Amino acid sequence: MARALTAALLAALLVAGGARAAPESRLTLPSGFRIEEFASGFGPTRFMTIDPTGTLLVSTPGRGRVVALPDRNRDGRADTVVTVAEGLELPHGLAFKDGQLYVAETGRVRRFRYDPATLKASDPTVVVPNLPPGGGHWTRTIAFGRDGRLHVSVGSSCNVCTERDPRRAAITRYNADGSGEARFATGLRNAVGLAFHPETGELWATVNERDWRGDDLPPDYITEVKDGAFYGWPDCFAVGGRAVVDRGANGSAERCGRMTLPTIEIQGHSAPLGLAFYTGAEFPPAYRGSLFVAYHGSWNRSVPTGYKVVRVPFKGGRPSGPVEDFATGWREGGSVRGRPVGLQMGADGALYLSTDDTIYRISYRAS
Repeated sequence: MARALTAALLAALLVAGGARAAPESRLTLPSGFRIEEFASGFGPTRFMTIDPTGTLLVSTPGRGRVVALPDRNRDGRADTVVTVAEGLELPHGLAFKDGQLYVAETGRVRRFRYDPATLKASDPTVVVPNLPPGGGHWTRTIAFGRDGRLHVSVGSSCNVCTERDPRRAAITRYNADGSGEARFATGLRNAVGLAFHPETGELWATVNERDWRGDDLPPDYITEVKDGAFYGWPDCFAVGGRAVVDRGANGSAERCGRMTLPTIEIQGHSAPLGLAFYTGAEFPPAYRGSLFVAYHGSWNRSVPTGYKVVRVPFKGGRPSGPVEDFATGWREGGSVRGRPVGLQMGADGALYLSTDDTIYRISYRAS
């Protein structure tokens, strides 16, 4: 009963702030790019992954499901919606390893036997048990590194506080079977998105910083996550490339002296969530290798910001230019028509975007 109530409340929260996503004609992208609805109508969507045969899978936390969206006739729209797994506790992050599906629920990570022919998951095994559930940040994101180890991100339980569980506001690394727990990085208030650079193998993350410090403070950020690094929360935050002690949190200047500064600071309260490196060949050469990031949009700001997808140019494994708008139009005036959430590189060379109620397919066709 409690789980059903939680799911119902979550579903309402996920769609708050706007009705259905904007029609594609209201969205703006660079010349030659097209954004089209791929699937909708099966519940609020979050993060995605691609199965071993190229089928898109997406988590729907409010309904406790993971669904598959096959496009067998390759017309750019999902043929149907297939329930892969259900009865889950707020599923969010998804990943494949050795053909098996890993699902991050709010209090654990489970591994499933997966059949790409039937698109069904079976024989669940708890890999990481007893994660701190729920709290101020309920999402759990997972990603496998080049070394085959599982990285699990858990956000803080609060806006600013001292956590009792060291897995909160941190990324923890495990062996694929859940053994060998070790803290990878700490001081990350809510690292929602995780992605490994396809060439360097370095981990990158989007981080939602604290609220109630003003419209523009502190910046949210996109960062390379270094093994063993401390990123400041709750003691301090980065502004203009320097560490600032948060006096409102009784921050420790000594701890702030050990803070690793983020790679890219962005507008505060943008709420960056999903991120994906473009590894396909369909987009023009200038876009290949770029990092795309979904800004979900603000609530703790007098003038809202976000509600868009941005691009970070990369070269040689490092950002090579400023953050630039890529897909906009979900917020116009005081109206919000949708909120970007997750990004996934598709097997077909397209970039897939989940919003709170729709999956979009972004492709390129030279005019």
